[in-house]
Amino acid sequence: MKERFNRFMRGRYGADELSRFILVLFIVCIIANAFTRSNLFYAVSLGLLVVSYYRMFSRNHAARWAENQKYLSMKGRLLSKLGLTARQREQRKNYHIYHCPSCRQKIRIPRGKGRICITCPKCGHEFTKKS
Repeated sequence: MKERFNRFMRGRYGADELSRFILVLFIVCIIANAFTRSNLFYAVSLGLLVVSYYRMFSRNHAARWAENQKYLSMKGRLLSKLGLTARQREQRKNYHIYHCPSCRQKIRIPRGKGRICITCPKCGHEFTKKS
């Protein structure tokens, strides 16, 4: 039986990160369907399962690879934005973050220094803020 499955899967795309993500969404929809008994969640979960299996059993490697690369780039952008905001929240404990009025460059100033004159490192514009 194992040999028959191996022969069947030979030349097929198989599972990648996008397929795994779709399967996780499928499980979430099944759980949501169990609580709400909504036909919408059932239909969406069935569609996700079909799409996931279609991708795994596909022989069109180039198209599935391109889909996965697009998913990975979108995932990377989202995670980098979330990481950036987490870093900014952490820095706001010890620093004020101001924008230069002329060029909109972000400038990080330590808290608790009183009123200070800030010189923008990018354009050289000077402005006064409370830290």
